[in-house]
This record gives sequence, structure tokens and C-alpha cells, in this order.
Amino acid sequence: THVIRSSPAFWRNTLSETKGDIAMYYWVVSLFGVLAVSAQNTGDVRLRGGETTNQGRVEIYYSGEWGTVCDDSWDLYNSNVVCRQLGYSSAFLYHTRAYYGQGVGRIWMDEVDCSGTESGLRYCSFPGWGVGDCSHSKDVGVYCTTSSTISGTVRLAGSTTSNEGRVEVYYSGQWGTVCDDGWDVDNARVVCRQLGYPGATTFRANAYYGQGTGNIWMDDVNCDGSETALSSCPFSGWDVSDCSHSEDVGVVCSTSGTVSDGDVRLVGGSSSYEGRVEVYHSGVWGTVCDDEFDNNEAEVVCRQLGYSTSQPKARGGAYYGQGSGTIWLDNVNCYGSESRLSHCNHNVWGSNDCGHGEDVGVECNDISKILNFASAFDSTLVHAL
Repeated sequence: THVIRSSPAFWRNTLSETKGDIAMYYWVVSLFGVLAVSAQNTGDVRLRGGETTNQGRVEIYYSGEWGTVCDDSWDLYNSNVVCRQLGYSSAFLYHTRAYYGQGVGRIWMDEVDCSGTESGLRYCSFPGWGVGDCSHSKDVGVYCTTSSTISGTVRLAGSTTSNEGRVEVYYSGQWGTVCDDGWDVDNARVVCRQLGYPGATTFRANAYYGQGTGNIWMDDVNCDGSETALSSCPFSGWDVSDCSHSEDVGVVCSTSGTVSDGDVRLVGGSSSYEGRVEVYHSGVWGTVCDDEFDNNEAEVVCRQLGYSTSQPKARGGAYYGQGSGTIWLDNVNCYGSESRLSHCNHNVWGSNDCGHGEDVGVECNDISKILNFASAFDSTLVHAL
């Protein structure tokens, strides 16, 4: 190892010469030599508040401090610029209204308008640094595509609001569009629920949100409305269509009752209080493996959904049918008193050694909901029960 020795004057000169908008370099002398640490550059971006490094609140560096970006007029083009600046291939969705929590300090950018080709967010059009009329309740966030993005993932593009836009689906390493042939509200509901919305308000045909590019991955989609993912619906086959991008379909999702990270639902049962356990994380619904899952965990699921915790039943081996997509949780270990399944001990999100043949299900006792309903409308019925 070579130790570098220099005079104090060398370091003073070095520091004085590294000013301005480029980068500041701070030189640290160690026992083994010199370590150069680059400070942040104006226009650098980072993501904060997300469960994984490829998602979070967008923050940008300017005038020596980090600040946030307002969601006014934000769209997927802006998101793509952020994600590419961070080294990802693209964005597959974005979140408004401080989805990843409110930031602090300055709101550096507002009304950002990117064409999508810029090399950094700072090169997009915006009114000026620190110019805007936003509060941190409007901090924008993005979710960037990684090499592990799952085929069949959907996103909405071409709109300035995150709950509507052109439907795009990820397949064979690329994003593509969906043709409007045969499209109906059942299809739209599946897309919206896959994205974490409670349902669909309507859908838009004839490239209402603009024409996409690349492949038209799906055509003649025919969902019955119960599917958990668009790719689970019958359709003509990947990249099999007679459409042009003038027929790209779009949807408008309902925002009332929007789900939050860690929410659970029951799917595939014969009633609302039983079914395959699915948990919402990072913008996607996924399943739970039955490893170590017993009635303690079932009790927590039932409590989170508002059902009675009396005599819940855990059912393994995909009792309510196999799910699709990500298996979010494995080796869940609850005491039984937790208010949410995500508060229990478990493997890191998405880390598992399971197949969907091990998707766990739960049967709850719905007596508490019956009593709550009765209490609101007929107290005598409560006493009778």
C-alpha cells in the first residue's frame, strides 16, 4: 500500500478549486492514503420512504440541500426520466399525494413537464427552483422498473393523474399496450384492482390517452371480473392482435377507499369472510405462503379485516385456488394480538421458497360484522342474537 503525503497548502488549494455547480470533493486522509468522496451535484435525484430502493418519494438536490417535487401535472414521462437518471430502465407507475410520506424542507420543483428523453429531471421544463404553490402533502413518488419486474405487471400511462391512463402491460422484458377490442368494465375492474384501487369508474377506447409505442401485447381480453391480474383473463395470446395503437385502451380507476401498503383481502372463497390471503405491497397484490402459518396468523388476518377473531381457520395448500404474481410473505409468525399481518415477524418482502401451490387461505367467523350491522339498524336483533 502506498501512503500519499502532501502539505496542508495542497489540500487548501484543492478545496478552493472545487467550487461551483459541478461537484465538491472532500479529501479525507487516512492511514492508508487518500479517499475522495464526491458530494452531491445540483440536479441529483434520490428516492426516499419506499420499501425497496427502486421506489419512493422523489427528492432532488439544489443549492446545497435536498428537497421534494410537487405532483402537479406529474406523469409517466417525468417518472421515466427520474428512473433512468437513477440507472433503472423505466418507471412502471408513480404515486401522488405523498404516498411515500411527506418530505421536509424545500419543495424545489413544481409543474414539471418532461418529454421523456431528458437525461435528468433538472433538464425538464418547470417554473424555476423553489417556485410553486404546493405543500408536502403533494410530494410525488415513483416506482421504477427493475430486472425482476414480473411479466403481467400493469401500469397506466398518458395522464396527469395516477388513477387513470392508457393500460400498459409488461411482458418479455418490454412494456406494451392493450387493444380495446371487446374491452368492458369487467376488464377495467381487474386492471384497477391489480394496481391497488378498489374498482374502475369507466374505460376509454380509441387511444383516448394517446397512442402508445412498441408491441400491442394483448387483444380480445375477456375477464369475468374476479381475476387478480389482467394476464389471468382469457385473451388472444401475447402479441397476437389485429390492432393498431389507435385502439389502445385506457381506464379510470376509483380512488375512494384506495388500499394501503400491508392491506389484506380474501379471494376465491364462497363468501366474503373466507378465501386465499392476499397482501398489498409496493403497488401490487400478492399471496402468502402457508409455511408456519397457523390459526394465530389467521386470527390477525380476520382482525385486520374487521371480522371476529373467534375460531379462525388457516387453510394451506392453495385450498382456495392458486394465486398469481408475487408471493409477498413467507414464514409469518404472529403472536395473535397484532392489528395487521405485516406487523408480524416474516421474511423480507418477496423472499420465499414457495410456489403458488402453497398459497394460504383463511376462514373467519363473520359474526362481528353481523352484530355491527344489526347494531346500526336494529338493536333488538343484537339482543336476540
